[in-house]
Amino acid sequence: MRDQGGGARAFWEPGPRLAGAVRSALDLLLPPVTHTGAPAGSAGLDVAAFSRITFLEAPVCDGCGAGMPAEAGPLGGDRCAACVAKPYAFARARAACVYDEASRDAILQLKHADQQVFAPLFARWIARSAAELLEEADAIVPTPLHAFRLLSRRANQAAEIARPLARLAGRAYLPDALQRTRATDSQGGKSARGRRLNVRKAFHVTPAGAQQVRGRRILLVDDVLTTGATAEACTAALLAAGARAVDLAVVARVRTARTLPM
Repeated sequence: MRDQGGGARAFWEPGPRLAGAVRSALDLLLPPVTHTGAPAGSAGLDVAAFSRITFLEAPVCDGCGAGMPAEAGPLGGDRCAACVAKPYAFARARAACVYDEASRDAILQLKHADQQVFAPLFARWIARSAAELLEEADAIVPTPLHAFRLLSRRANQAAEIARPLARLAGRAYLPDALQRTRATDSQGGKSARGRRLNVRKAFHVTPAGAQQVRGRRILLVDDVLTTGATAEACTAALLAAGARAVDLAVVARVRTARTLPM
């Protein structure tokens, strides 16, 4: 028997159906567990934790991904009042869930505790919430970490999510196109203005990356959308390098609404 690449498949190699059946049987005998050791309802989360996640369902704001009332729309159609008044630099955004006490622990487990089981789980969440954006995207770019922070964390959580997402969607994955050239302070605890100043001109598209993004619609991937300062700084660098447009997909977004300009 030969595989699709033309090479001989070993006689003992199970086909997809058999492999799936074996995995299901093993799950019954040895159920997947969470990082706490509890049985998992969705890889890495126990059933109780998964049930508390507030997933964002349509209708959502096309500009920032926030949930909108079903009857909303006379002012800006598919955009919230804040996005009508002051649009983000990125064209559109989607978030899989609300960032709150229910989702925070899982996100921080990936970000700071190297719990890689959450990365493919979050990729599947984004594949669902950002399906429309993925369909129109030419390539996927993760929000980069500075080299110093990457060493301390061991992995870039955005890249760990973006890689399986690109594989699921069948899109080009460009992990090195965008770089963080300045070691910025943590965004935690900063005001919206402080966050913008902290990441201003902190990102750069490499010469090779410019060839990869030029003329293409890019889906930027990150873990959390708070004020949008980091995503906007990344978007500015990608657009300056010739990207046709940039959309944003995140695992979670804070519930707090943006402040309307005075």
